[in-house]
Amino acid sequence: MELDEVWKRDEVDSPCVKICVIHPASGLCIGCFRTTDEIAGWSAMEPKARRTLVAKLPDREKLIVTRRKKRGHS
Repeated sequence: MELDEVWKRDEVDSPCVKICVIHPASGLCIGCFRTTDEIAGWSAMEPKARRTLVAKLPDREKLIVTRRKKRGHS
């Protein structure tokens, strides 16, 4: 057995992209689209639950709507 085999783990990588800002209207992080509870509970989640959550994240992007006003316009 190679030494590296000891350190291999079947981990589901965190979807965190280090843009940690919670969108006020949706309650989702604008970087990874998780809720604060999901972010806080990530380390305790089982791999199956992590995979299920990660599969749902792309659909959440549309829940983050930002509206910009043009300068000089109301």
